[in-house]
Amino acid sequence: MMDYSFKTASREPVRLNKYLSDAGVCSRRQADRYVEEGRITVDGKAAVMGQKVTPSQKICLDGKEIMASRKRIILAVNKPRGIVCTTEKREKDNIVDFIGYPERIYPMGRLDKDSEGLILMTNDGELMDQILRARNYHEKEYIVRVNRPVTMDFLNQMRSGVPILDTVTRPCKVEKIGPYMFKIVLTQGLNRQIRRMCEALDYRVRWLKRVRIMNINLGQLPTGEYREIKGSELEELERMLRSGSQRSPHARRTSGQRPGRSEKGRRKNAPES
Repeated sequence: MMDYSFKTASREPVRLNKYLSDAGVCSRRQADRYVEEGRITVDGKAAVMGQKVTPSQKICLDGKEIMASRKRIILAVNKPRGIVCTTEKREKDNIVDFIGYPERIYPMGRLDKDSEGLILMTNDGELMDQILRARNYHEKEYIVRVNRPVTMDFLNQMRSGVPILDTVTRPCKVEKIGPYMFKIVLTQGLNRQIRRMCEALDYRVRWLKRVRIMNINLGQLPTGEYREIKGSELEELERMLRSGSQRSPHARRTSGQRPGRSEKGRRKNAPES
């Protein structure tokens, strides 16, 4: 199995963003933002970008000391509509308070407030970064209901790529499963991507549910409940992450699509569907 055990018990100095990630506080990217905002202190002094630290030092976020996590946590959560995928306590419907897990965890990416279904939560920032990295083409599967009959022309346009957010979406798998319903598998996560794709084709999403991330399936998990990812399911997830990619014919750039445009779009928009 892939080794994701936390290294903060080591006496060797590590970069501050890695320390915070391994401690289950946030991803490395978010840690850098916290440093820029002046929210991190090391031994009472404001942290600086790229700083190295050891566990013997007193490291605080917003004045609260950070202690290294001992156990990696990965949860599959069936998020209801109305819950927001944020750790921001000022948001009364934030997913952290909704779950009420006894240890500090945070969502891997986003699933917008009006959508429901599978969201992964963890205390392992390194794992989160690997799963969310768009260049790895990790699959996410959704069931969608729209306001108009699903036509072959609509399916073909969705499959081949739709212009949104100053880019063209990656080719993807789309299958009709009912008069007003379809299944779609994405390998990217532009902001409200499915909703924007449908709107560009003069459709409106009435209901959207994510049912799979990579090999993790929502299955029969009740709405509002969570389960731990472990055993063979965890082993397969780690194997997929070691392989580094899930590229398929559906994920390749089609001829005529300008290189780099989708990369630009991903940088501009937070992962969300």
